Order: sequence, then C-alpha cells, then structure tokens
Amino acid sequence: MFDSLSGKLTGIFERLKRRGLLTEADVDSALREIRIALLEADVALPAVKHFIETVKPKAIGQAVLRSVTPGQMVVKIVQDALIELLGGPEPSPLNFAAIPPIPILMVGLQGSGKTTTTAKLARRLHKHDKKKTLVASLDVHRPAAQEQLSILAKQAEITSLPIVPGQAPVTIARRAIEAARLGGFDVVILDTAGRLAIDENLMAEARAIKEAVSPLESLVADAMTGQDAVKVADAFHKNPGTEWYRFDTPRW
Repeated sequence: MFDSLSGKLTGIFERLKRRGLLTEADVDSALREIRIALLEADVALPAVKHFIETVKPKAIGQAVLRSVTPGQMVVKIVQDALIELLGGPEPSPLNFAAIPPIPILMVGLQGSGKTTTTAKLARRLHKHDKKKTLVASLDVHRPAAQEQLSILAKQAEITSLPIVPGQAPVTIARRAIEAARLGGFDVVILDTAGRLAIDENLMAEARAIKEAVSPLESLVADAMTGQDAVKVADAFHKNPGTEWYRFDTPRW
C-alpha cells in the first residue's frame, strides 16, 4: 500500500515539476489524482476531503502560480499538509503525568505486534527517555508468549518480570505493579494476549486488568490496518473502558 501510494504521488509530482508554468487547471487536475491515490490507499474520506481543502487554496495561490518553480512549491505544500495530517513533524509523546510506576497496557488484535512493540518501546523509554522500565507478559493463552517477551527483553537489555506458572493475568498485572514500585521503576509495560472485540471472555479480562492497574496509555494497532484501526480503537475504548489509545506500528 505504501509503495503504491508513494509511486503514484511521485508520478504526479514529477509531471508538475516538469511544467515551466502551472495554471489553476493543472493544480486542480493534480489534486484530483492525489485524492484518488489517497482513497485507493484506504485513507478515510473525511481525512482526504480535509487534506484537499487545506492544500488547494495554497496551491492555486498567485505566489505559487507565478513562481519560477511552481511545481516544486506545490510539492512542498502537499508534503507539509501530509505531515500535518499524520500528526505533525514530532511524534505525540507518551503520557507520563502520573506518580510512577506508570502503567502502559498493550492490548489489541491477535498478530498486531504487541509483544515485539513492548520490547521496542521499553528499550526506547530506557535509552531515549531515561525511564527505568519493567515489562511483564500477561499472555497466558498463547504458547510460550511469556518466554518470548522474556527473551526479547533480555536482547533489549530491559528488565522483565519473572514468570510464575499458573498465575492469572490480573494477578500478574498486580504483581508487576508492586515489583515496579518496590524496584523504583518509572514505567511498567503490560503485554496482554491478542483478542477480538467480540470475544466477551477476553474483553472482560482486559476490563479487569484495566481496573486493576489504571493504565494511562493502551492499545496497539498495526499501521497497515487502515481505516479499520478506528473501529478497533473504538471497540476497545468502549468495552474495557480505557481512557487512552494510540496507533503505532510494530515496525516502530
């Protein structure tokens, strides 16, 4: 999807830059092509409409049309608008406005990359933000899930909660918070089992975990999910009652 969108946008921009002068009709035609490319890449229609409404007045302005390099100016306008659409040039910071240890709950669909993202996030918090971080696996459903996080944490040079066979997820969560408190950790990341919003038992488990630890951040969704990520976030937000949710890619 990303390769296809990149290729289409590159083609549109190259045609614009090859023109010595641009007319308003040229810009309108290019924006129509950009609109179609974004829609084909599964960008939500309201987002596309807002994007075009933001770009068009600037792209057809006299400062652009009379410029020596109008095509390049349009490319810069589109680039800035895309960056703004994706949240701005700087990533949104995690919420650390609480008394440590701050719990971060990793919940989401099966295969969305929660365990690998847990290790990557913990390493980033430790190395970049200088936060002493503990990770704990609450996934008692997938075979060797707890062992997987333990191995990843060791590779990332992060402390992981010792595994106690037979413990329930809520018990593990409480033990992790207590261990983090006693160990002077700033953050504790809780990796849960993958679940669907229609799985009542697992959603009830997520709700119980949330009530036990009161996380400030929760939800992992693969950036390749597209518009369905909003539906997933909405379902997890309403069901377990989490106050915060965030979209990130496992490739972060």
